Amino acid sequence: MKSTSKILYLLLFVLALAVNLAGINVKFFTDDPGLYASIAKNLVYKKDFFELFTYNLDWLDKPHFPFWLILLSFKIFGISVWAYRLPALLFFIISVLYTWLFTRKYYGWEIAAIAVLILMTAQHVLLSNTDVRAEPYLMALLIGSIYHIACLRERFKFTDLILAALLTAFALMTKGVFVIIAIYGALFGQLIFQKKFKDIFKFRWLFLVILTIVFTFPEFYALYRQFDLHPEKTVFGTHHVSGIKWFLWDSQFGRFVNTGPINRKASGSIFFYLHTLLWAFAPWCLLFYYAVFKNIKDIIKRNPLTEYYALSGGLLLLLLFSLSGFQLPFYTNAVFPLFAIITAPFCFNQLSNFGTKFRLIAQWAFVILLPIVVLLINYFSKPTHDLFFGVDCILFGIVIFMVPVRAKEAHKKVFFFNCAAALFVGFYLNTVFYNVIVPYKGEISAANYINQKPLDSFPVYSLKAGNNIFQFYCNRPVDVVPIEEFNSFKSDKASIFYVNQSSMDYLIQNKAEFTVLRSFINYPQENIMPRFIKKATRHEVLDHVYLITKPASGNF
Repeated sequence: MKSTSKILYLLLFVLALAVNLAGINVKFFTDDPGLYASIAKNLVYKKDFFELFTYNLDWLDKPHFPFWLILLSFKIFGISVWAYRLPALLFFIISVLYTWLFTRKYYGWEIAAIAVLILMTAQHVLLSNTDVRAEPYLMALLIGSIYHIACLRERFKFTDLILAALLTAFALMTKGVFVIIAIYGALFGQLIFQKKFKDIFKFRWLFLVILTIVFTFPEFYALYRQFDLHPEKTVFGTHHVSGIKWFLWDSQFGRFVNTGPINRKASGSIFFYLHTLLWAFAPWCLLFYYAVFKNIKDIIKRNPLTEYYALSGGLLLLLLFSLSGFQLPFYTNAVFPLFAIITAPFCFNQLSNFGTKFRLIAQWAFVILLPIVVLLINYFSKPTHDLFFGVDCILFGIVIFMVPVRAKEAHKKVFFFNCAAALFVGFYLNTVFYNVIVPYKGEISAANYINQKPLDSFPVYSLKAGNNIFQFYCNRPVDVVPIEEFNSFKSDKASIFYVNQSSMDYLIQNKAEFTVLRSFINYPQENIMPRFIKKATRHEVLDHVYLITKPASGNF
């Protein structure tokens, strides 16, 4: 790798790291992070390590590993949004490290640097490192497991065996049993395509499975303790719910085939992720499609590939997601390290005439499109403070100026330009646009109001279990009262209820008695609608949330 290119790779890596970390303290603007942070906060309140609760109700939807890490972060740093995101961002950095190690092992240093930058600049990675769910954890655990399995396959080493089993167990305790499809699928694909069928039966794989089960024991114990020991509990509207059965099947496989307790009425489209990746894995999606096509073509022609782990594990899981009846855009983030490894050689290697032209067109399209999108959003949204927008433009300009000086080859220039364009978008979202959204999240405003000292002695309730941003920002436990039970609810103390607009409409229609304590402007959607982006029409998509009291509960 030439020293001139090294400087650009290093500069873009530092910028990419800074952009991915820039949203660490942005307030929550979607419900899922509020839910997960609230569950971890409840672990602190209850001084419990094993049982998960939301609104003081048993919660059975995700395994425990991320919550244990968030709990540890809360214990060390206190309860805050940045302490919630910190473990996920550390695992994101680990995913970058393992992507580097795996790609360097098979493709060399420069392609490894390219793979790392592809991963760090993929748009849904940038989004997920602010809107944190389980995906940053899974990215690290999947690519880490596959890397150590690849090392273990070449030479038995106790360190690789332990780390492969431990990371696989952590992955199971993050998202469920389905993750083994990517991990073991990568291994089996490598052995099958290399025709090393006898290697499948080596004892090291048996040891790996046994150790993985042993390391997963904390999850089994936690679920058994909270659910299997208590068949009287009502979960998913029924009794005798086995937490262990849920973990082994319903948590993901049941959801994927749409037969689990959490399902969707409509089945998914097999093409959902093909068009979702156009923006989620932007600006690398078109090159990724081309890389997959060329790799499959080489396999059909029996031309050997450098390795088969990334293609086998990544495509198997993508196929499972595509066949699933339960589809969400962020599911594919878990295999983005594998997608980056598949794509990276096609950003660097010499291609055919058609491939070279396609590579340039596929990247220049995003180099032009992404900055234009940011400029349009900034123009229509008219943010109050645009200092960071100016910083973003300056940094983007410096990189654009440096590229022609430091890189001579056309394919390298467009690669660096593409990275810069993707980071331009990510930095704008994390430092400017999310701060446009947050003031319109009424749940935060309501929680801040209720945290004032004159109100800190009143019990707090929500009429829906989905108001999780409010639950997190409220500085004391929040219980839930089903909205249909509001009229019959009685308490010895005056109580405060959080009510969103739909709940308020229901109460009014049913002539419920209450007093409005305060109302707050609210943007109720998680998807950003064009009318919200445009400041002139933003009021059209806003509603209100409310804090109310009930006269029957006592004199307020």
